[in-house]
Amino acid sequence: MDGTPADPEQNRGEQIEAAEREAARQRILAQAETDRIPAEETTRAVPERRWRRGQ
Repeated sequence: MDGTPADPEQNRGEQIEAAEREAARQRILAQAETDRIPAEETTRAVPERRWRRGQ
């Protein structure tokens, strides 16, 4: 680079790429929220019997 201001078309391309990255990030977050299992719906952990044998 020769120190001149960035080409407006290049700057526009960078803005488009940033917008695409943000859109992809939002899609990933939305999908993760859809796939998330609420804590209330998970099963309670039950100790295995082999741990109770020695008692």
